[in-house]
Amino acid sequence: MSTYATAGVNIAEGNRAVTLMREAVQSTYTPAVMAGLGSFGGCFDLSKAVSTLHDAVLVASTDGVGTKTLVAAACNDYASIGADLVNHCINDILVQGARPLFFLDYIAVDVLNAEHVATVVQSMAGACRAAGCAILGGETAEMPGIYRENTFDVAGTIVGVAQRGAMLPAAVSVGDAIIALPSSGLHTNGYSLARRLVDSIGGYAATPATLGGLTVGQALLAPHRSYLSEYTALQQAGIPVHAMAHITGGGVYDNLPRILPDGCGAHIQRGSWSIPAIFDLLVDAGNIQEHDAFHAFNMGLGMLIVLPQTAVAAALACIPEAHCVGTVVAGSGVTLV
Repeated sequence: MSTYATAGVNIAEGNRAVTLMREAVQSTYTPAVMAGLGSFGGCFDLSKAVSTLHDAVLVASTDGVGTKTLVAAACNDYASIGADLVNHCINDILVQGARPLFFLDYIAVDVLNAEHVATVVQSMAGACRAAGCAILGGETAEMPGIYRENTFDVAGTIVGVAQRGAMLPAAVSVGDAIIALPSSGLHTNGYSLARRLVDSIGGYAATPATLGGLTVGQALLAPHRSYLSEYTALQQAGIPVHAMAHITGGGVYDNLPRILPDGCGAHIQRGSWSIPAIFDLLVDAGNIQEHDAFHAFNMGLGMLIVLPQTAVAAALACIPEAHCVGTVVAGSGVTLV
């Protein structure tokens, strides 16, 4: 006799996962949430969320965490993958001046383990609570035959709101300064290359001296940072921001030009910020050339902020961990100098 279970899909385990994640999801609800977990569609009362904004614009983005999921599975550590996803998505809409309203997730696995899925969702919930963002819905799919053993994928969609007149980028010009907010490590990009190099630096359990007591796995799983609070601090201090670039896939070479107008390029000054040790290990292990390193990895540049030169001192006082790393110049593209 054939059943769904004999085909490799465990409905009961899926229901158990929902039970385990329910409290975490509901902890993210804001007064605007009308229907969430268990509904066929999440419902959100926009009037309660944007009542103080004039000429509001919704900003949406969808993304994933790539093959960082394979590192999490190899290390049996699922504690931050959900936060990685949420924070990546927050940063992607933040660069347009948008603040998050709600988030939806999709988790796909080969064989469902309720505890693993619940851990991922609880991590999402923690990041959403920190950002005042509701988890409005999601899907967990068990798909034997599509995914290999002990593999999974996570993706998310975020919707935020911005005021039309305050959207970014705006007014970028030659002479503007570029400051960097540091990354915690690889964030969610470059893992296909990093995984190929892990064995040459001792494997995930190795503890190279340069990592300060962390294992290679722990360094690779360092959570993707959200920069919402730093942007908020700049706004509250009245510091003008012309543009922001989230340094994700493609590194600084591909992402910074996305916010620069025609006729503008950027010079980034080598040595003006600290590069996390995990990058040095990977670059040395793979004999990676500088251009390739800055194309595959963020190299410690988590978010780049373009602002007037006259605002640099105030910005650095507002965010002490930031560094002035470059300048907008006439031309095109990014040059390391």
